[in-house]
Amino acid sequence: MGKRELIIVGGSAGGVQAAICAQKHHGLKDILVIRQEEKVMVPCGIPYIYGTLGTVEMNIMPDKLLGEAELRVGEVVSIDRNAKTVTLNDGEAVGYNKLILATGSNPVMLPVPGIDKKNVFFVRKDTDYLRELSDAVENARHILVIGGGFIGVEFADECRKRGCEVTLVEILEHCLQLVCIEELCIRVEDMLKERGVNVVTKNAVKSIGGNDKVEFVELESGERIKCDVVIIGIGTVANTKLAEDAGLEIGPTKGIKVDEFQRTTEPDIFAVGDCAEKYSFFNGQPVPVRLASVATREAKIAVANLYTAKWRNVGSIGVFSTVVGDTAVAMAGLGDTCAVKMGYDVVIGEAEAMTKHPGTMPDTKPMKLRLIFDRQSGRLLGGCACCIRSVGEVANLVAACIVNSMTIEQIAIFPMGTHPWLTASPLSYQLTEAASDALHKVTFRH
Repeated sequence: MGKRELIIVGGSAGGVQAAICAQKHHGLKDILVIRQEEKVMVPCGIPYIYGTLGTVEMNIMPDKLLGEAELRVGEVVSIDRNAKTVTLNDGEAVGYNKLILATGSNPVMLPVPGIDKKNVFFVRKDTDYLRELSDAVENARHILVIGGGFIGVEFADECRKRGCEVTLVEILEHCLQLVCIEELCIRVEDMLKERGVNVVTKNAVKSIGGNDKVEFVELESGERIKCDVVIIGIGTVANTKLAEDAGLEIGPTKGIKVDEFQRTTEPDIFAVGDCAEKYSFFNGQPVPVRLASVATREAKIAVANLYTAKWRNVGSIGVFSTVVGDTAVAMAGLGDTCAVKMGYDVVIGEAEAMTKHPGTMPDTKPMKLRLIFDRQSGRLLGGCACCIRSVGEVANLVAACIVNSMTIEQIAIFPMGTHPWLTASPLSYQLTEAASDALHKVTFRH
């Protein structure tokens, strides 16, 4: 049994980022990354395997990202906190000085009859499993997707590109309802329908029917929908078994409890990514946010704090985006409803302008931005945008304003740069104009 300076358990976004930063910022040479998978999927790219990319191999994260860190494919089955060792499934025990858990998450199981039938799939980050799904999709004529969150919407849109008949079933009133405002939800649903996807909302799956293989899905309404393949994407749960077995504390949303430095209840063990508990930037309460972007941020924080507490995690803001056809939506921070539930007196600022100026420039589209402010403090709480694919970066800009506690006045005079090919006119720049709209409402009310 040897001893390593740093062991990272898990090789997806959080684990890879931890290995990169440990080498780049600490100059660590003695790093061991242990993961179960021979090859690692780009997590957010999984839906695109089934349309845009075409094969599983096009969505593999290259191992060269790990740099000089040693990679071992295997499963860590236990942690001995007193001896500071991890034991692999082949019986080998390896010591560590510091340990980072990046064990990810598992798909939420749908508790309905027929879930074990052939051609019923969950969204797993496993190459062999995803190849099996790819083969099934290749031969399918009717595909049913359960779950209208980002993964479900993207799977439905991508599978439709194969020419299949695709139905998307969502239990809530709208797809993306847990994250987006109603206007954006409806825009996405309309685009899906325009592209040939049958969108069914306010309905739940009662059972999955057929003999050995799925043949139809029965909804709570009694409707039966014919399908050859079912894809279930209704969320994920943190993979905390290894941590629980080691006696580490688990948080309210079932993630590994961590402090502001990503430390678990054992000082030399850190947790990052989907397996770690998340806390809201706005009120410090636990939130079930699981994103690759959050995982990489947490990995950077954990590595910075391996030896001395340097970087604090100020909490999760939540930055989301997706695209259907040529319509993209993006959201950062709190939506109207969530902000009100937290007790904020909100004021909304809106602006819409063409993405280039003048509006006669080629390929110019209107982009609408909606900003949500706290009326009392003036601080930005959230924002959402709808237009073309550039809105993903707009959401990142909104997140930067939120984390830096920028106010209505500060954003109204934001020092932007503009260019005819790249942005809206300085007279109608969406960020500053939405803030000015909110400022007018606050001033008018007073």
